[in-house]
Amino acid sequence: MPIISRFYGIVIKMYYNDHLPAHFHAVYGEYELIVGISPINIIEGKTPNRVKSLVLEWCALHQEELIKNWELCRSGNPPKTIESLE
Repeated sequence: MPIISRFYGIVIKMYYNDHLPAHFHAVYGEYELIVGISPINIIEGKTPNRVKSLVLEWCALHQEELIKNWELCRSGNPPKTIESLE
């Protein structure tokens, strides 16, 4: 699963040819969120509230890039790295 971004100990990943809806995985230690891209929402998982807020903020800032990466992954191509949250 390609890593597309990292920030504050959070690792953002996308699987190749993953199931719908368009989403990404945010991993923080033993926690994991599955986050829908459009609309932005938590599909599954739990993390500390601060981590969830950071992931949702990052997603809102990079929603277009995430959609493009989703399309790349669905077609079997490697996604592009996305700038971290600073």
